[in-house]
Amino acid sequence: MKFISAVLLAATLAGNAQAANPNPDASQVKATHDLLAAMQAEKMMRMTAGMSRYATPAERDRVMDKVMALPAETVYNGLATPVARLLSPETVAEMTQFYQSSYGKKVLNSIYNSGAQLYPTAPKPTPAEQAALKKPAYIKADREFKANEQAIHHETFVLLQQIINPKK
Repeated sequence: MKFISAVLLAATLAGNAQAANPNPDASQVKATHDLLAAMQAEKMMRMTAGMSRYATPAERDRVMDKVMALPAETVYNGLATPVARLLSPETVAEMTQFYQSSYGKKVLNSIYNSGAQLYPTAPKPTPAEQAALKKPAYIKADREFKANEQAIHHETFVLLQQIINPKK
């Protein structure tokens, strides 16, 4: 029963994901690698591992030890191609710029360093940051990124499974 629900969930996520770039070239994969570095995707991998269910506490500890010891480059390289298929090159460039900005860093800090929240809140942007957030290119990129966010998290989970079960 769990397997069937997992397959249905994967099919739903795959159906929701919009393959904006089904055949990315090397420069697009490199740009996506840079986006993942700006997003600190290794922390997203740790969050995914921490939120997953395990049969025993010992299993959880084993997985978390593996994930904590994992070099960030392994996460970036493992996610670059699948995420490059999901996002257009324009979105990758715009979101990289966003996550490298001072406001983007505050958002990442809020995501990765806050405790559990019923209603997560974004940090308050300065007037200059608000102006940047109103640019049409950013608005379009943010919409596409949010539409594919679940698929990106799914790809992170798939990579996590490959790391903790390399034989399969």
